[in-house]
Amino acid sequence: MNQLEQLKKYSTVVIDTGDMDAIGNFHPEDATTNPSLIFKAAQLPRYQELLQQVLFDYRHRQLDVPQVIDRISVGLGAEILQLIPGRISTEVDARLSFDQVATVQRARQLIASYEQLKVERERVLIKIATTWEGIRACAVLEAEGIHTNMTLIFSLIQAEAAAQSGAFLISPFVGRILDWYQKNEPERQCAGALDPGVQSVKAIYKRFKEQGYATQVMAASFRNLDEIRLLAGCDRLTIAPALMQALQQTEAALECQLQLRDYKRSTQAMVHIDEKRFRWALNEEVMAHDKLAEGIRLFTHDLRQLEALIQQRWQQQQ
Repeated sequence: MNQLEQLKKYSTVVIDTGDMDAIGNFHPEDATTNPSLIFKAAQLPRYQELLQQVLFDYRHRQLDVPQVIDRISVGLGAEILQLIPGRISTEVDARLSFDQVATVQRARQLIASYEQLKVERERVLIKIATTWEGIRACAVLEAEGIHTNMTLIFSLIQAEAAAQSGAFLISPFVGRILDWYQKNEPERQCAGALDPGVQSVKAIYKRFKEQGYATQVMAASFRNLDEIRLLAGCDRLTIAPALMQALQQTEAALECQLQLRDYKRSTQAMVHIDEKRFRWALNEEVMAHDKLAEGIRLFTHDLRQLEALIQQRWQQQQ
């Protein structure tokens, strides 16, 4: 049994791609997308028909680029759902990360678009950046039965605030945490179990199990196989195709590292996280503050690239 097959015994394996061929090859339970992946997918030959059809619908009216992006994202998500048994995560425009009301409205629109394609809302997770405004939007959406994937998590305070708001799952970014420490603290030992991204996820997982949070932990953004192996047993792991292939080609034994039996329910009362506590703690943690802001900027950059591509294709049709 290869390591990918072994990993599926311990964790729900999620693929981080818009590549249909990769999804078919690795048979994940769920899939996730983001603006970077949507931008790449929009340039692949197999998605040109989807892109052209969406643009064709605007031939007699003004182009609404954000709406086009959402329709492409939903169309791609609906196709992916035909290949997997579980859920697809679709991201809200990163430029809405500090606007609770607009985030809620956009999430409702995404769900409505999926339902128009006969996709049940239970099979969709709305990805939202874990700012304070995103956390409050999460609480509203979860109350409406719209499940969320709180993304760009780099700290325990973000993770716990999202859990207290009822998020279906959270996505702590293992590799991006490692990136920050390698850049800013080059003397620090970061190999194996000392990897700060791995340590962050383990701390979050421990707190969640001890507090009894229903929110699932889905580690993301891996830089190497050791990070994945050291987090085997985490509720979910979202992995890029290249790393999935490497796991599939490795036959060595893979041990479960995170097991529920190792964590006892805490007898201490849960500490409620309000806005002041959240903002102060995030401000104090330089790495998390930096990486959250950077992540929003990077997703916005890719959105603008996608917008430019759509504008170019639309003009070619005029």
